[in-house]
Amino acid sequence: MKKILILLILSFGIYAAQSQVLISLLLGDKLNSPDLEFGLEGGGNFSNITGLETKKFALDWNLGFYFDIRIKQSHWWVYTGVLVKAKLGSGKLTENDLSFLKTDIYTDKGDYYQKINYFLVPILAKYRFNNRMYLEAGTQLGLMYKAWVEFKSDVEGKQAIVKEFNKDMINRIDAGLMAGTGYRFKGRTGWTIGIKYYYGLANVYKDKPGTKNNSLYLKVNIPIGAGEDAQKKREAKLKKKAEKKAQKQNKKN
Repeated sequence: MKKILILLILSFGIYAAQSQVLISLLLGDKLNSPDLEFGLEGGGNFSNITGLETKKFALDWNLGFYFDIRIKQSHWWVYTGVLVKAKLGSGKLTENDLSFLKTDIYTDKGDYYQKINYFLVPILAKYRFNNRMYLEAGTQLGLMYKAWVEFKSDVEGKQAIVKEFNKDMINRIDAGLMAGTGYRFKGRTGWTIGIKYYYGLANVYKDKPGTKNNSLYLKVNIPIGAGEDAQKKREAKLKKKAEKKAQKQNKKN
């Protein structure tokens, strides 16, 4: 668990640095303004595929970036972005599930999981209350790029992990409904914690109707460039631009 947490923190740091450079080039001074917020979204999710015999959930990590875009100085925002490291699936598949998936059974001393990598894009309407709570609802779209059945075994201290890829059995596009709530901490850094639920409307498997993704997400949003030092630098840059513009205007007059 410690290794996973360290890797997650390192991934956040590297991804934050790369994302800030790219988005700063695209948006310039509008980055993390009063009407636009950009940052990282990370956390965990408990996912399951309805229509399979198993009712067990799979636990996985998510990492991506987000945009919060304010609508006309109101309490309403549009929340979007991309989870670029995201998995959905099911835990502890049964024998009937494995038969449908045409998966080899290695031993009964272990568990089988369906794992599906997606690029996930939420498009949510968000309402922020004065007490820093918020509600959000909308849709989420997914593009599948990798999938496999994973066997995990730990017998007498000997661990084994075997993957059988089954991407061809799964539909590339996923889509469904999402709703959530959360709390934004006070201060300029504006960290947010939240919970959201996703219910898929598209079939996961090509040959099995009624198989839908559903997942419960626990998330943290971390704005990039929203700290006090970043705000001061941005304000100084805007002030300098305004002074140059005023000087040009005076020369013309």
